[in-house]
Amino acid sequence: MTSRKIDVVVAGLVCLDIIPAVREGKSRNQFFIPGKLIEVGGATIATGGAVSNTGLALHRLGISTCLMGKVGNDDFGRIILDALNRVDPALTEEMIISEGEQTSYSIVLSIPGVDRIFLHCPGANATYQASNIDTARVADARLFHFGYPPHIRQMYINGGQNLAELMSLIKSLGVATSLDMAMPDPDTESGQIDWKELLQLTLPHVDMYLPSLEETLFMLRRPYYEELQRQAGDGEILPFVQESVISEVAEQLLGMGCGMVVLKLGESGLYLRTGTRQRVQDIGNHLVSDVEQWADRQLWVPCYETVVKGTTGAGDCTIAGFLAGMLKGLVPETTMTHAVAVGAYCVEGIDATSGVVPWGQVEKRVREKGKRLPLRQIPVDWQWQDQHDMWVGPNEKRTV
Repeated sequence: MTSRKIDVVVAGLVCLDIIPAVREGKSRNQFFIPGKLIEVGGATIATGGAVSNTGLALHRLGISTCLMGKVGNDDFGRIILDALNRVDPALTEEMIISEGEQTSYSIVLSIPGVDRIFLHCPGANATYQASNIDTARVADARLFHFGYPPHIRQMYINGGQNLAELMSLIKSLGVATSLDMAMPDPDTESGQIDWKELLQLTLPHVDMYLPSLEETLFMLRRPYYEELQRQAGDGEILPFVQESVISEVAEQLLGMGCGMVVLKLGESGLYLRTGTRQRVQDIGNHLVSDVEQWADRQLWVPCYETVVKGTTGAGDCTIAGFLAGMLKGLVPETTMTHAVAVGAYCVEGIDATSGVVPWGQVEKRVREKGKRLPLRQIPVDWQWQDQHDMWVGPNEKRTV
């Protein structure tokens, strides 16, 4: 094991993604009919989960990265470790191999024109716990990123006490902290806990909170989320969410104590709301060098228009782009633009990370100012900023 200098530790869920190719013309309604056979194409086998997706994307962007995930000593586990070793043997130095446990896997149905459907087995992630994390190694990093606590049982039981204690410990080391979520299965233990209470306990120790809007509505406004599902039917709920609701939940999350909120909005882009000057200044490792630029910001950046081959890992890679921008000392506007550019590269590949390119190519795409997807609704009282191709919110304390 080496003592190489690292910028980021990515910990949490890792799994094997099995992604069968589904041809155009198939609808979601054709799946899950008893006795029906659906012919698909070849399967893409790739590593998945926050540890692999965000971690490998950061590595591809040129950020020195350490991965702390847990696999079983089985065929799926060996496939994951072999895949990581092929990218860089150093990426497996801190991976945990657990005897007698099954490696987590997901069957990902990426139906053209429909968001992904996951059939997920938690496997070894169900027993992943804080003691699996080498805090001495984390202390040498600039940033600690944790992903997918809704699928890591030890992180959500007992009201999330273990997760809160982990993030508190890491923050006490002076390391910047970030947290990504995943959608709980409403029919399982994870779907029945009080996520609002868990977030109130955890977010004071989280500098950057980066969930999706759907996850946020499920956790903070469950009845509203379920009503949106009824309205959307077989479609997506995002077109039914008003901009005012997005702003309200972002403010609610800030009020729980995190330094900034980054909401993933699918095709509608990326939304940023940052905290007060004092809270931003409290972000670990002096990750934010220009506090005035980052405090009290409200930005909404649309996605790039592109040819989508698969959406697996799009949110994770967008997060990687955002974290890389922060580590490189970019201002909020360029950090956000680079984040959605990385997300665009991701969806141009069939799996989660093969489409991600080195940072220099991301910068080139940003400079070329490619066409953006229109938002489903124009934000009320927001101003369009031509220089960065994004919307600036009414709570901004600066002129555009």
